[in-house]
Amino acid sequence: MPIYFDDESYAVVVAACERLIPAVDGHPGAGALGVVDYIDRLLGAFAVDPPRIWAGGPFSGRYGGDASFASFLPLAPVEELAWRIRIEGSRGIAAREFNGPVRGWQERYRDGIAALGRDFPSCSPDEQDVRLDRDPEFKQLLYEHACEGAYSAPEYGGNRDLGGWHAIGFPGDVQPRGYTDDEVSGRD
Repeated sequence: MPIYFDDESYAVVVAACERLIPAVDGHPGAGALGVVDYIDRLLGAFAVDPPRIWAGGPFSGRYGGDASFASFLPLAPVEELAWRIRIEGSRGIAAREFNGPVRGWQERYRDGIAALGRDFPSCSPDEQDVRLDRDPEFKQLLYEHACEGAYSAPEYGGNRDLGGWHAIGFPGDVQPRGYTDDEVSGRD
């Protein structure tokens, strides 16, 4: 159940993310990885209390320890202000416009989805690519968030079934075990 997107917007973002991160050679695509759930939770972070910005910790419970990563932490007032500006924009609120007006991610997504069109999911792949290329800034934002959703900790809503981590051979958050000296020195 989406927090921020309506069903049609959700479907547009799923199709767009699937164009940016398709399933290839055993690597799951954006849809299978749940990247739109990540984006939806990010844009709707302030719909819940505490906002889903900082996951708790120190452990996820996947390799031992208490599963405290799923408990999100409250934000300090300055953190809340910064994240509200980033997500919601300045909205003409004086306290948010100390550096001038800011278009937040929510507005950028509304405009980007409108430009892609509600029929985007049913368009041919070539037409989808043409529409995505019309707004390179939105495409870049969408790609950044899709990558975050594909490879972040699943508590943030994406990386479903740890599929992103498995696809790239990343063991994930291994605390409290940690890494051995050989594991650290063997990585480039």
